[in-house]
Amino acid sequence: MNEQPQNEAKHKFPTRPVAPLGVIAMSGCEEMGNRVNDYLMNWASAGAVDEKLHSFYGADANGFLLEARCPRFGTGEAKGMLLSSVRGYDLYIICDVNAYQCTYELYGHSIPMTPDEHYADLKRIIAAVSGKAYRVNVIMPLLYEGRQHRRTSRESMDCAVMLQELVSMGVSNIITFDAHDPRVQNAIPLHGFESIMPTYQMLKAMCKTYDDLHFDKNHMMVISPDEGAISRNIYYSSAMGLNMGMFYKRRDYTRVVNGRNPIIAHEYLGDSVEGKDVFVADDMIASGESILDLAQNLKRRNAKRVFCGATFALFTAGTKAFEDAYRQGVIDHVFATNLTYTTPDAVSSDWFTRADMSKYMAFVIATLNHDQSLSYLLDPWNRIERLLSRYRAEHGV
Repeated sequence: MNEQPQNEAKHKFPTRPVAPLGVIAMSGCEEMGNRVNDYLMNWASAGAVDEKLHSFYGADANGFLLEARCPRFGTGEAKGMLLSSVRGYDLYIICDVNAYQCTYELYGHSIPMTPDEHYADLKRIIAAVSGKAYRVNVIMPLLYEGRQHRRTSRESMDCAVMLQELVSMGVSNIITFDAHDPRVQNAIPLHGFESIMPTYQMLKAMCKTYDDLHFDKNHMMVISPDEGAISRNIYYSSAMGLNMGMFYKRRDYTRVVNGRNPIIAHEYLGDSVEGKDVFVADDMIASGESILDLAQNLKRRNAKRVFCGATFALFTAGTKAFEDAYRQGVIDHVFATNLTYTTPDAVSSDWFTRADMSKYMAFVIATLNHDQSLSYLLDPWNRIERLLSRYRAEHGV
């Protein structure tokens, strides 16, 4: 399902870079960094003659990737190290705070890295830059503490504090994908913040996986899993020309279980889903309990197939519940991006497909490096229309 950089047409940017381009892929992001680098190496900038991006100062035969490390002592303490100069560079640091496959040694024990430790390492690398770069940009696909974005009682506002910490360290732009609540950017109103939606790539993955989808109101619906995901699902339903329904989560606000108020029931609002394919879009799958409960509810209402699209597939409770639901016909497929680490058990499953976001991320990096507008990348409406038109023509649906 993944696109291969070498098969893509060469892309040409209308201007030259504003500064030498450097990309640092933090621990756990090595594969994404390599794929992004492959795309950048094949693209060109406008000049008297077409010049490859890597023909400009700041790249070598191996591309734009710069090596950085955060070695740790046996006590867990660490330091950030740059293994090459970054003076004058337009620097892009890719950090996956959910890369729990990364481990370190702590008093003789192998410990998985938590989001806290990935974020601390990111700050160490920024500190190692020491203000020498032309510009520092952070690409954090899964926004650190994104679910702790507002205060409802006497509690911390971790996401806002994180954003303010980064800009105080000299970060110019913070790029994330499908932020839990993009209004958190109000914490840094005078600095660059973009929450990019992977809508086009998700639909593209779905079209590649299935050849019998009918994108019309008689055969398919979009369902919002809760009130917080309404805007996301309105966009999907509008782009595909489908009706939308939604579920309302009734929670028990007298208890807190695993950091949240448990869901008592899902109440459905909308037209009948009987005999229709249903697409449910959310920002993340954590334990998956909520989406599986929702899928069972839809099946009881005689939905034909249930497809789930989530930008981040975390599977914090493992994938067994999804395997069982797939075998029982409760859920038909899960689509997610490769923006964060996903367990190999899920990636190799018949019910799971990843949408490759490396080319999109490379476009974002190259566009900013050329001081161009991101508007085309942020609004994929025209690309979605072309995608669905091609799909209907090729499959006669």
